[in-house]
Amino acid sequence: MIVAGLVLASAAALVHVFIFYLESIAWTSARARKIFGTGTVEQAKTQKELAFNQSFYNLFLAVITMLGTVFFAAGAHTVGATLVFTGTGSMVAASLVLLLSSPDKAGAALKQGVIPLLGVIALALGLAL
Repeated sequence: MIVAGLVLASAAALVHVFIFYLESIAWTSARARKIFGTGTVEQAKTQKELAFNQSFYNLFLAVITMLGTVFFAAGAHTVGATLVFTGTGSMVAASLVLLLSSPDKAGAALKQGVIPLLGVIALALGLAL
């Protein structure tokens, strides 16, 4: 279960790196505008600074989670698990905020929150057993 938890946490980190890319580098691209529903290039440009700032939250959550995975794999289980739980737990919390504040974005909230939640559950079960 520990390996499954770490794999799921790593997958969640990769999703958040992709979100970082969309929000920071590709914000005005057709793909990002479709995913985030930002409208025209001109409309997306008005939100670009906000998206750029927000993108780094996603990147930092991914970095925390990946560092935790590396520490855990290197034998520093307490530090590693703490970082993985911090990163993935924050991802889950952010997805809940999105779901509760914008129910019309439930699909996005699930995409950003289900994988880290499964990672948290698997890692917690693996550590408990």
